[in-house]
Amino acid sequence: MSEPRVSAQDVLNASKGMLQKQMYVYFTTPAGGMGPVMENLEAHLEYQLEIERKGIMFGAGPHWTEDEKGWEGDGMVIVRANSLAEARKIAEADPMHSSRARTFTVRPWLMNEGTLTIKISYSDGSREVL
Repeated sequence: MSEPRVSAQDVLNASKGMLQKQMYVYFTTPAGGMGPVMENLEAHLEYQLEIERKGIMFGAGPHWTEDEKGWEGDGMVIVRANSLAEARKIAEADPMHSSRARTFTVRPWLMNEGTLTIKISYSDGSREVL
């Protein structure tokens, strides 16, 4: 027997005072091997840069194999959207998906905890995300 679901409101109540920023994550997986993925990689990366410039993308990248030495074509993208439907439209517009090189699933994600640290050195203009 499975445990009963906890409502979203219960989670929001329990994490009151935390960020509670609603985001959406899409998990993307090759649909027909690495050939189609590699054929669409350039257009996919151009799209990623476009949604990054527009402030839609929070983060994205490939999932390495468990030995950390390879890539089997899957990845994850975190986007800012007003709804699950809007997040799905963003994912559908990705050339990797519109070409059917990869399939995807979208999940709502509530970002509560974490730290973003950026180091900027004024003297030489260097920057580093820690």
